Order: sequence, then structure tokens, then C-alpha cells
Amino acid sequence: MAKEDPAFIASPLRPLPNLIFASRWLQLPLYLGLIAAQAVYVVHFLLELWHLIEAAAGSQAALQSLVTSIGYKATVPVTSLNETIIMLVVLALIDVVMISNLLIMVIVGGYETFVSKLGLQGHPDQPEWLSHVNASVLKVKLATAIIGISSIHLLKTFINADNYSDRVLIAQTVIHIAFLLSAMAIAYTDKMMSDSAAAAAARH
Repeated sequence: MAKEDPAFIASPLRPLPNLIFASRWLQLPLYLGLIAAQAVYVVHFLLELWHLIEAAAGSQAALQSLVTSIGYKATVPVTSLNETIIMLVVLALIDVVMISNLLIMVIVGGYETFVSKLGLQGHPDQPEWLSHVNASVLKVKLATAIIGISSIHLLKTFINADNYSDRVLIAQTVIHIAFLLSAMAIAYTDKMMSDSAAAAAARH
């Protein structure tokens, strides 16, 4: 039986480096906190969905709860669902789903990248993006997710534009453009670094 190559045997860390390396586990409560936040979003989503179903069935209490939650205002009292209210509620639900997706990316990708391996290789439910995740990839994916969330917020604002001032509309548009430019800059920087690393590897 061949002996293991000493070069591939991990030597034990000295006390100080071991302590520094173990400090990554301090992030564990943060990820557990994000899981709790995810649970809150699930409860919020189900409540809003239930209110929408009740309002469609004619419940005035549920309708008023929806109108309040989406910030919808009308010149006459709202007594039944209309297309605008339904659209705003559905966009709010989509917003919750997209934020939930963002949380999953941060929880799973962040834990895998900065804390410990999850050991999902070969698992049928392993996310495709997790197989090649690193800090740069995670950063680009988060920026893309934030743009999607910002797009939903901007669309909700424009649909309900009568209840917002021009200043708010312009500010949200500018912020969304800033998110777009930031994501493009992050992606371009990551591409430049990847190209430089590939070129350096090719030279060697």
C-alpha cells in the first residue's frame, strides 16, 4: 500500500493562525439570522396572498389591508379590487420572492465561500451556480438580483405614480440607473481580473 505523499498531508495550524481561521464561524449567527428573516418573508408573503384571495372573495377588511400595504390612494373610496390594486399586490409578492432569492444566494453562497463547504457535490438539488461560486461571482449575482428588485420597485412606483411626487419618481429612477451602472462596473472589473489571471496562467 503506497504511503501518502507528505506534500498532500495538511500540517496542523499553529495556535494563532488556527484561532484566526476559526473566527470565520463567528459569521454563523449572521447566516442563521438571515434564515430567520427568510421565515419572516414567507409569513409576510402568505398573509398578503391570503388577503388578496379574501379581497377577491369580497372581504372589505382584507381589501383595505391590501390598499394600506401597497400605499394605494384613490379619489373615491375603494370598495372592490381593480386591475391596478391586483397588479400592485402581485408585484409586491414578486418583490418578496426576489428578495427571498437574494437571501438564499447570500446564505448559501456566503456560507460556502466564507465559512465552510456544504458538501453538496453530486446532490440532485445543488444549485447550478453554486458549483463555481466565489467572492467575485457572488458579488456579480447579488448586483444582478438587486437590479431586479429595484426594477420591481420602480415599476410599482410608476403604476402608482399619482401617489408620488415628481421628486420621488426622479430619485427612484436615478437610483435604479446607479444600480445598473454599478453592476456593469462590477461585471467589467471581474471580467478584467479573470482575463488577467487567464493570461498570467497561459504565460506560465
